[in-house]
Amino acid sequence: MRLEEEMEVFELQAEVCLALGNPRRLQILGLLKEGERSVAQMLERMGINKANLSQHLAVLRQKGLVISRREGGAVYYRLASPRITEACSIMREVLLETLRSRERISRSMLEGMGTVGEG
Repeated sequence: MRLEEEMEVFELQAEVCLALGNPRRLQILGLLKEGERSVAQMLERMGINKANLSQHLAVLRQKGLVISRREGGAVYYRLASPRITEACSIMREVLLETLRSRERISRSMLEGMGTVGEG
């Protein structure tokens, strides 16, 4: 892959990561992990207003993360690829590992401070 092409892929990846950098969008992807959902179903589960949900869905659709279809008066969304949830799961696991590591370090530091102050 040429450097130019590689940089273009990195830019696209950064744009997708920005789209994923919102808790509501991650919540939407989590709902869609369970299967296709209508806008009405998502509104009911998420407890947000329709305009807000529409904005988040537009970002996800624009970045190619979700696909929509219309059936009568309803609009349905599904994940563009099941691998999207794999990526989100991996990111979540890394986050949890980092938090556990930080917790161990904090505990160790606090225990060390307690023994230093006891003398």
